[in-house]
Amino acid sequence: MTNATHLRWRLEVPDTQEEGLCAWLEAQGSSAFYREADPPRACYAYFPPDQSPPEPSGLLAFPGVRLQEAEAFGDEDWLAKSREGFGAFDVGARFHVRPLWEPTPGPGNRIDLVVNPGLAFGTGGHETTRLCMELLEELSLAGRLQGPVLDIGAGTGILSLAAYLLGGRDLMAFDIDPDCGPAMGELVELNAHLLQGARPYESFVGTLDHSLVQGPYRGLLANILLETIQDLLPRMAEVAAPGGWLVASGILAERTDEALVSLASQGFRPEKVVREGEWIAVLAVREQA
Repeated sequence: MTNATHLRWRLEVPDTQEEGLCAWLEAQGSSAFYREADPPRACYAYFPPDQSPPEPSGLLAFPGVRLQEAEAFGDEDWLAKSREGFGAFDVGARFHVRPLWEPTPGPGNRIDLVVNPGLAFGTGGHETTRLCMELLEELSLAGRLQGPVLDIGAGTGILSLAAYLLGGRDLMAFDIDPDCGPAMGELVELNAHLLQGARPYESFVGTLDHSLVQGPYRGLLANILLETIQDLLPRMAEVAAPGGWLVASGILAERTDEALVSLASQGFRPEKVVREGEWIAVLAVREQA
């Protein structure tokens, strides 16, 4: 077996630059990108053996981003390197999230979620995912998780799984990225210990215009980029039930006003804004026609 050489960049990335940098790295061939959950919260970008990395000078387009280390390593080190910096952590009042290589379950009073970091966006480690999960907890306590619920740009499906484990039913998750199909399936398999054979949600790879999107939905989840939310809001308004809720994130705090105006312009009345670091999530309600 050949010992192919992988490359990992360790980066210092201000929160305000993460969104744009992640998109640029993906366009440049990065196979994975994540930020450490604990301080100093370094970011890591991985490049596969068959991909030439971009010129580091391209990082100058992102103020405050700094390449701290570029490390090459062989196949035998890939698994160990990919696991560095990702440990178990708590989310909200109900969840404990641990990577699949961590054998110790969380506290008995928390839901023990197992994730595979790196397959697709949505491992619970990013502020936006945590904020959405915390809002789902609030919706559950208020008895507002009755379906149907649609998870738009679901990534690994972690928000749909969290909603199910909090009592939500009739859940549908989708993403435009083909890699998310297997990732959603794997997340369900990793959490079989919580599901007792149940199928927590239906899923597909496609867009919001897919024939499987029926509506009206009593809940919408959209942890995606603000620009994408803005593009999809007219269609979201079409499929949302009057009085239904929307949890929207992937939004930088500095763009809060813009996000709230965009939501209101399509009939989604903002009900609550929560923030962690430089990111926010919004709970909004579809106004009655």
